[in-house]
Amino acid sequence: MLEKYIEKKLVAEVKKMGGIAAKFVSPGLDGMPDRLVLLPHGKMAFVELKAPGKKPRLLQIRRIKQLQKLGFACYVIDDVKQIGGMLGEIQSS
Repeated sequence: MLEKYIEKKLVAEVKKMGGIAAKFVSPGLDGMPDRLVLLPHGKMAFVELKAPGKKPRLLQIRRIKQLQKLGFACYVIDDVKQIGGMLGEIQSS
């Protein structure tokens, strides 16, 4: 299973919920997560997508920790089975 497949599934599931899974690009700020998930009622989180079994690079881990320290929810997803649980967590936060 490729990372792109997981990413497509995430985008589709977020859309079903009435949200947006924006591709996140931040020139000059390397290591930012791949997607910004925006759900109804002001719920949001950053999501880093990986191929199954792959782990974030050190810079990505540092950036995720920085975002979490600022109070933002961040997730690393490497399996489509994780998407539902993650979206549930974001909604209930």
